Amino acid sequence: MSGSGSEESQPSQEAEDRQQEAEQDWAAAKAFYDNLVTKRPRPPKPQNAITVAVSSRALFNLVEEQRIYEEQGLEKYVEYQQNNENVTLKPGPAFYFVKALEHVNGRLLELYPDDEERFDIVLMTNNHAQVGVRLINSINHYGLTIERFCMTGGESPIGYLTAYLTNLYLSANSEKVQEAIEAGIASATMFTASKDVSYSDTQLRVAFDGDAVIFSDESEQIVKEQGLDRFFEHEQLHENKPLAQGPLKGFLEDLGKLQKKFYAKNERLNCPIRTYLVTARSAASSGARVLKTLRSWGLEIDEALFLAGAPKGPILVKIRPHIFFDDQMFHIEGAQKLGTIAAHVPYGVAQKYRKST
Repeated sequence: MSGSGSEESQPSQEAEDRQQEAEQDWAAAKAFYDNLVTKRPRPPKPQNAITVAVSSRALFNLVEEQRIYEEQGLEKYVEYQQNNENVTLKPGPAFYFVKALEHVNGRLLELYPDDEERFDIVLMTNNHAQVGVRLINSINHYGLTIERFCMTGGESPIGYLTAYLTNLYLSANSEKVQEAIEAGIASATMFTASKDVSYSDTQLRVAFDGDAVIFSDESEQIVKEQGLDRFFEHEQLHENKPLAQGPLKGFLEDLGKLQKKFYAKNERLNCPIRTYLVTARSAASSGARVLKTLRSWGLEIDEALFLAGAPKGPILVKIRPHIFFDDQMFHIEGAQKLGTIAAHVPYGVAQKYRKST
């Protein structure tokens, strides 16, 4: 018994030692930065930040560059990027979302200048370092505050995502997103809208599907395997039992924490974050369990839209979110066609049915 206890305590001691070393590293870095004169805000500690990792193909439009890579190979791709490093890249699907995150950061720094609880955007790309100059030039051109880069040279980003304590990972590469989801990291594949629309410059708007995004896919499994009538019965029978959490619950929770910081400064009516639940559920037959689950988690959602199976695209046009998360590709495609930037969350039973069709 005593031997077993000492074995269990050893990993815990190692973790404490690593944490202490990390704190010492950050204290040294802070002392260094404190001696520098700069108007740029210092990046927050990963432990305090809400870290959003974005790939280069999500942040910028690299369709032509990707074509060169696929058709002509890596060397021609790197050569093209270097020859065009002073040509600014155009915005990609995550660009306006990142801009909105940075606007929220600006407001937080006005209200809480010494607080590190804010977004930290990390460029997480499998590009080679030789391409970095063009990315840096484009980031500086748009005035984005992205100080942390991770250029993996073709290697998997998963270990780095974990090291950065990533809260959300956005990429145009569905395989890497799937790998991140399987590693327990909230992730989504970005898709460019088919139409150009304008987005709010003063309010971050994030729209979430419910099942298999904020919540687990337990109820969706019943729909797929037993039909709608059984699903309605199940939801009413379990109305007071909270749903299990899904992959994006943590990010919604992060947004809620930041919202409360604005509320604490009497800024509720001027809050730069607004969240939306856009679900195919119907309110009367299956909506109560969703709302009670959010309440049990202590989470608020600003607007809840129960569409009872109606298309999501037209509603999303009215919302104009910077990003819309959904687990089903037909909802992603419908949103895309009408001008919404959508992010596919490859989680849950819908992925099995998608692969089999």
